[in-house]
Amino acid sequence: MKKGINIWSFPGGMKMADCMVLAKKAGYDGIELSLDEEGEVSLASSEKDLLVLKRTAEEVGIEVPSIASGLYWTYPATSPDPAIRQKSGDIVKKQLEVAAVFGADSILVVPGAVTGPSAGGEAVPYDVAYDRALEAFTRLKGEAAANQVNIGLENVWNKFLLSPLEMRNLIDQIGSPWIGSYFDIGNVLQFGYPEQWVRILGNRIKKVHIKDFRQSVGTLGGFVDLLAGDVNFPEVMKAFREIGYDDYITAEMSPYKNYTDQILYNTSGAMDRILEK
Repeated sequence: MKKGINIWSFPGGMKMADCMVLAKKAGYDGIELSLDEEGEVSLASSEKDLLVLKRTAEEVGIEVPSIASGLYWTYPATSPDPAIRQKSGDIVKKQLEVAAVFGADSILVVPGAVTGPSAGGEAVPYDVAYDRALEAFTRLKGEAAANQVNIGLENVWNKFLLSPLEMRNLIDQIGSPWIGSYFDIGNVLQFGYPEQWVRILGNRIKKVHIKDFRQSVGTLGGFVDLLAGDVNFPEVMKAFREIGYDDYITAEMSPYKNYTDQILYNTSGAMDRILEK
């Protein structure tokens, strides 16, 4: 397996070229970039803009295996507003195009929500959210195939797809080899066992995020440094070996307020131990 680091693990305002250099220095094989509304990789980015960053990554000697996005919390595929659902689909299309330019084989997409982690807005009925997600990604599977890029649906704190059986069934109903799971190890721990999700999802898993979580905290504050929480990493890694997963495992961490680069080195070292490098 290869070690990746998500761009959200770096301090805000840091240039992507500098992030790439630091990621390489800290021992990562790849860096996962993010599509945002504004910035170096944004909805307005041209192919020319993206190729500049691609050349930078090649010069640094680091891969860009996947493209994430946090925009789906603002524009969920399950929204009651048809205009927002349309915007969500347009973001997926742009994200696929960005990934294709970089040569990344997968994108991370939040498949929708009943409510988000801070639960401020109106709840979407669970069955309606499921049907809207199924409709949206069935429609988008052709775009994924055309770009030769996987859409990885991430399990997040959205009160939706709370079971690996539901995630598996949604993916199977969509019925495309280009639609699968972007599995987040730490996000599961509050309501399940990541090793069980791995075994049930099997080869539907396209990419993996690695985080650790302390169950006694039980809130977003429970996400902690790798090996400081309750994830049973030996069992999780055993499950990955059983299903034959040998692709990227990408860390998604919160940068420290001080010594902000230290989280990257600490995480890299912990991943070496977890991956038995």
